[in-house]
Amino acid sequence: MAELATIARPYAEALDQAVRGADANSLLAQLQVLAAVAGHPDMQRLADNPKVSAKQVFDVVSGVAAQALDARVSNLLRTVIDNGRLAALPEIAAQFNALVKSRSGVSDATIESAFPIDAAQLPQVVAALEKRFGRKLNATVVVDPALIGGIRVVVGDEVLDTSVRARLEKMKLALAA
Repeated sequence: MAELATIARPYAEALDQAVRGADANSLLAQLQVLAAVAGHPDMQRLADNPKVSAKQVFDVVSGVAAQALDARVSNLLRTVIDNGRLAALPEIAAQFNALVKSRSGVSDATIESAFPIDAAQLPQVVAALEKRFGRKLNATVVVDPALIGGIRVVVGDEVLDTSVRARLEKMKLALAA
């Protein structure tokens, strides 16, 4: 949902600017809890109800989170609620997570493979991909038989597709042209 990503980006960047320290992971944990609460459909209905004030929504969300919030996370939550953007909180948490990881030089990578990758081969594959993408990767392997062969790697918004399915699609487009 591109619109939510566009709405969430300034909030995530502002929190990232406010943090710029070692406690980013503790704030991330708090933000993820709030995102889970805010993403619930009942919470969305409560926030969208015109008879419920922003303070009441804040009290409910922070109360359900059942933990003491850092002042920066609390301020972010108040701002998001005041601006009627509670639905964007899960995306804000995801973008903040990406910013924290990119600052630390680590990115999440999804490796889609047609066949299971042997545990002994995985470090070699990850090392080659880290060299290709130029950063440390936290890899997750997903088996997708539809690829026929090869792998497809997704790191953020970058995609490396060396699968047989992708090659067949290129051939199909070349023959149809």
